[in-house]
Amino acid sequence: MTNPNSPTRWYVILGHDADGTGPARAAARPAHLARLETLASAGRLKLAGPLPRQDGVPPAEGGVSGSLIVAAFGDLAAAQAWAADDPYVAAGVYARVDVQPFLPVLP
Repeated sequence: MTNPNSPTRWYVILGHDADGTGPARAAARPAHLARLETLASAGRLKLAGPLPRQDGVPPAEGGVSGSLIVAAFGDLAAAQAWAADDPYVAAGVYARVDVQPFLPVLP
């Protein structure tokens, strides 16, 4: 690690939506996206997006079962803390959040 302030480890954050939380998700979405934009601006976001409930159906129509985020943090504890502070957690959108290390290989 050449820069001690630059994270070098990637983590998958998988948020699982609770049933019936569509309105809460919509209300918390701007704050959730703002946090992701902060990670992206720092070069720490590899990808992020919702998990549609139905294949081929837009989330606005078919609903969302959760979210997938792949981002860089200094360690697992930092990734877990970041995930715990997500606006979707505060709004009760996520019933559960899983955080685990990820090793990008391709591309």
